[in-house]
Amino acid sequence: MVWCIVTEYAKGGSVRQFLMKRQNRSVPLKLAIRQALDVARGMAYVHGLGLIHRDLKSDNLLIFSDKSIKIADFGVARIEVQTEGMTPETGTYRWMAPEMIQHRPYTQKVDVYSFGIVLWELITGMLPFQNMTAVQAAFAVVNKNIRPIIPNDCLPVLGEIMTRCWDANPNVRPPFTEVVRLLEEAETEILTTVRKARFRCCIMQPMTMD
Repeated sequence: MVWCIVTEYAKGGSVRQFLMKRQNRSVPLKLAIRQALDVARGMAYVHGLGLIHRDLKSDNLLIFSDKSIKIADFGVARIEVQTEGMTPETGTYRWMAPEMIQHRPYTQKVDVYSFGIVLWELITGMLPFQNMTAVQAAFAVVNKNIRPIIPNDCLPVLGEIMTRCWDANPNVRPPFTEVVRLLEEAETEILTTVRKARFRCCIMQPMTMD
């Protein structure tokens, strides 16, 4: 007997595939924040159930026809209280929290770390640690506290979210409920800036005399 799981068809493929098709060009900021919110809200729900995804990365985020994102590949997810004895290297090095790389006990905060890397991908359009092998990236993260470089023109609130999410200390990383709130504030800030820019454009239009 063969068992199958039928799921929705994700027309846009994975986020990583989408970024590769864009040739590592960044996603438009409004869309990037909207998609980041999809992931953060989904993970807030997952963590609310007491689960840890353990392999949150752009390959496991699927894009649908309306450009929304849903989280996939829960094959390595576990209940948080069962973390003792878990396979320590479940996941992928480029997105993996240092405590997992080091085979130390870990909590739901490993997913928050991974989200910080995913957010950086959406903002920059690039593969994290693209000039390193996965093993080199893991060594740099653990032994040199290296993280992806945040662009100079990045919104301060987004830079803050990334920095807090991928902090070496899991206790510094915010819960996803807080990440959602911060991203919503960033979304509001962008919309306000756009409206102001449009307003300035309107009042600066030269008047014509018939």
